[in-house]
Amino acid sequence: METLNRLEQLQQSVGREFALSPSPFTHWLKPVVVSADEGRIALAYVIRHDMTNPAGTLHGGVIAAIMDDIIGASVFSLNETEFFTTINNVVDYFSAAREGDTVIARTEMIKRGKQFINAQCEIWNEAGTRLIARGYSNLFKTNVKL
Repeated sequence: METLNRLEQLQQSVGREFALSPSPFTHWLKPVVVSADEGRIALAYVIRHDMTNPAGTLHGGVIAAIMDDIIGASVFSLNETEFFTTINNVVDYFSAAREGDTVIARTEMIKRGKQFINAQCEIWNEAGTRLIARGYSNLFKTNVKL
């Protein structure tokens, strides 16, 4: 039987929770795979009470964490042999999401070099009519083998 690469595994997970992630944090977020292509991932997140701030909206730190995590999943889809680590994560916040809402995070690789990757992430409401946040991240290739 042929072994599937990481992208193929992601593609076979469409419509299901992203259970194949090696990250315990991803498992806490409980994203559902919406789509997966090389370097482009879309994941859906249901906003739980433990993801909100005192105002009852999605916590800004969770937004930043979702972006960092899904960008990592996008790098995972590239089937790189070394681990890439985040150097920075810049986030612009535009709108709120509340407990019970579903948001969709989508990534895109802007530049993929031999040592660095620049990626962006947008988080939208489920209908795709309201941008919640947009962020950019740079990642650096480490010597840690996957």
